[in-house]
Parts: sequence; C-alpha cells; structure tokens
Amino acid sequence: MRGRDSTGDGSARPLDVLAIGPHPDDVELFCGGTVAGLVRRGYRVGILDLTAGERASNGTPKIRAAEARAAADVLGVDFRECLGLPDLGLKADQAPELALALRRLAPRLVLAPVAVDRHPDHAAAAQLVERAVFMANVAGFEPPGRHRVDEVLWYPTRVLVEPSFAVDISADVDAKRRAMQCHVSQLKGARPTLVGAEDALQRIEERDRFYGAQLGVAAAEPFVVHSRLGIDDPVAFFRSRSPAFFPERRSR
Repeated sequence: MRGRDSTGDGSARPLDVLAIGPHPDDVELFCGGTVAGLVRRGYRVGILDLTAGERASNGTPKIRAAEARAAADVLGVDFRECLGLPDLGLKADQAPELALALRRLAPRLVLAPVAVDRHPDHAAAAQLVERAVFMANVAGFEPPGRHRVDEVLWYPTRVLVEPSFAVDISADVDAKRRAMQCHVSQLKGARPTLVGAEDALQRIEERDRFYGAQLGVAAAEPFVVHSRLGIDDPVAFFRSRSPAFFPERRSR
C-alpha cells in the first residue's frame, strides 16, 4: 500500500475521497470498483476501516490487517488505516474519534454504508458517520479545527435500495475482483458465513451487472445521497448515456 504523501512537518495532503468500512473487507465488496475508478482517474483516495474485524467468525486481526493492506495495494489507494473501534460495538457516541480523523484527512467526499442492513455494525456505522461529518465542521468541538465534507455517498451492502445514482465500474471490475480475493480468511474460512459462501463473490458481481444493465454498461455500483442532484448541461449528460437494458416504463 502506498503511504500518504507527507510534508516536512508530517502532515498529509487532503484526500479527495475517503471510503469508510465497518470491517476490513466492506469497502472492497460494496464500493471497490468505484474506489479503483477514482484512483485511476487521479484522485487521492483513502480507506478507513472503523474496526479490525476482530469478532469475525474467521481470521485474526493480524491476518485481516495483512489482507486489507494487500487489497489496498490492488486498488492503489494512497492511504489505509484502522480506527480501532470495537467490532460489534459501533455506536453513535464514538463520533468524536471519527470526526477528528475526518479533520485530519480532510476528504471532499465520504463513502459509507447505508443505514439499513442486517449487520448491526453496518447500520450503526451509518449513524456514526452522519454524526461525525457534522461534528467535524463544528467550531465548538474541541480541539479547535473544522472540516466540511462536501457530500456523503451511501453504498448499500446486502439490501435492496432505490439508488440516487450508480457509478460505471466496467473498467474496474478486474481490480475489484482481485481486491475482494485478497480477503482469503473471509472467503475461505472454516466457519460458514455469508461472505464465505461458495458463490459469494459471484453474487456481488451479479449485483454489479444488474445495476450496470440499468445504465447500459457492463457493471455499476449504486449509491444514495440525501441531497438533490443537479445537472448543469442536460443535453451533454443525456447524450453521453448508453441505452439502458431495463428502461423505465413511461406513463402515457
């Protein structure tokens, strides 16, 4: 994994994008193609794992950390760090720790899991991120310093949501697959889990193809935003779109 670019005083240049995952494999599984694509386009991208995944059914924190580093190398991110919060113990009152990390890393965009999920840490992470993003920009939150995140892009995990938009990852499918495959302890663990199922990666890739088909591309990852999106040039925007395989039915 490439280290963060540092100045002489040890501070880092701000990130363009910070992808936050509750556990060390979540970013790769659910928005890894987007991360790879952003890196390929020249953006400074980092990954922040909230926990070390120490309570997982398979793998130790040491093994999972090594797998996370290998996946970061595949994706080409500038930075990866574990915040060290307790696995199966994420909650909103841990927001100050994350808010300080946001001030330090200063990302313009944050990618984080949606608030609806079967895993309690995924749902809690969404609340934690939302609160931390707010706190990071509050001058009265000590120590002094402020950072405003432009937008949080919420990625779904194993739940169906109506996305605000989807990112074309057709050129980055291979990088996403190789990054996912780095997490051997989770994919091939002795104890059965959802991600350890024989067809787990195939299901994720089928999901990406499904969202891609809605855009008329090979694969895409969905995101939800809580703000209204605007288009400055609708002619250019719609002219550049490929025909969708599943066009929406138009009412008469």
